[in-house]
Amino acid sequence: MSVAELKERHIAAKATVNGLRERLKQRRQALLDTDVVGYAKSHGKTAISLGSTDLVCCRTMQGHTGKVYVRIAELEKPDVMRKYRGKDVSNDCLSHNAHKKKCVKLSWFAAKVYSLDWAPERNRIVSASQDGRLIVWNALTSQKTHAIKLHCAWVMTCAFAPYSQSVACGGLDSACSIFNLNSQVDRDGNIPISRILTGHKGYVSSCQYVPDQESRLITSSGDQTCVLWDVSTGQRISVFGGEFPSGHTADVLSVSVNSSNSNMFVSGSCDATARLWDTRKASPAVRTYHGHEGDVNAVKFFPDGQRLGTGSDDGTCRLFDMGTGHQLQVYSQQHDSNDNDVPIVTSIAFSISGRLLFAGYSNGDCYVWDTLVAEVVLNLGTLQNSHEGRISCLGLSSDGSALCTGSWDKSLKIWAFGGHRRVIHSLH
Repeated sequence: MSVAELKERHIAAKATVNGLRERLKQRRQALLDTDVVGYAKSHGKTAISLGSTDLVCCRTMQGHTGKVYVRIAELEKPDVMRKYRGKDVSNDCLSHNAHKKKCVKLSWFAAKVYSLDWAPERNRIVSASQDGRLIVWNALTSQKTHAIKLHCAWVMTCAFAPYSQSVACGGLDSACSIFNLNSQVDRDGNIPISRILTGHKGYVSSCQYVPDQESRLITSSGDQTCVLWDVSTGQRISVFGGEFPSGHTADVLSVSVNSSNSNMFVSGSCDATARLWDTRKASPAVRTYHGHEGDVNAVKFFPDGQRLGTGSDDGTCRLFDMGTGHQLQVYSQQHDSNDNDVPIVTSIAFSISGRLLFAGYSNGDCYVWDTLVAEVVLNLGTLQNSHEGRISCLGLSSDGSALCTGSWDKSLKIWAFGGHRRVIHSLH
């Protein structure tokens, strides 16, 4: 058989597969009883109205200002090049000066902020930047309480432990490092690593502690797997994916643990799917969620634990029913069909009631979506003191009173609810 004939057969097979996918998508849509928008319209629901003074920037925290040193060997790793394809990594190796703004500031980091997490008690935040440090902030005073020097500058994720005594981080060293914030510092003033979790064969893209379990941590990786760890021993308890046919077929980028049922967690991947897993058994994925047309960069459970949200390179956020796998809602802005530069969704979070969805984008926008009617009610990117670069991460405090956003402009900002705070918390 000639090469030309093989190419023709490949094109025909590809067309057949795409046709089947479209038919399956239409069939799923036909089986839906309703979607969130249809329900909202049938009950006369209208969008929440938020003004520019209802969610205001009350803190700008700037730090991470030290020089970044990166071994050339790290830049040559296949995992590094795959994850940072099309991105300017050279800027991460430069020393920068903090921008001057009119908000409360700190001067301590100088590389892009990649990840953040709120402590359960709501007044502390840990942030990770590729200047090779983790910083723990007091969110009320904007003061740093800990600056932890890392052995690998290429950190991608960080998380607070349930009782706020420890923080975890991971990145391109393919390991997850645990630091006890109560540990004695060494002679150089650094907090020593209390545990290193090794076993992944690719970069660690995301980590999250299991709620109320200080010794259980879940990580996702570029090796297409997720792992449940026993932090106290450093051993792997279960591996999700890999040898299982229903596992992810590309890098896993994010995880979210169900706060209503901590045995369940969801993962998002470069294979354009999200998958649900049960930690009680290292078995194939419980369910796979289709619909996105690009990498799934962010996943988050809805507050009731029965639904989940996703954010993707295709520029959309989606809401799925956890039990049935049905897509309930799509949150997307209209773009020109010829526009190949659609801002990607980098991170998402829900308000405590679930009525609002916060989504960070690569162009610096941060939309506040009304989850019920799929309308943007506010864009933080247009407000005073908004970020000047890509929104890389965001998170809501445990009581829902404040939102923190992190950006490639090297800063974190805390946004507080104004006049609509009481209304937002009461909506269901």
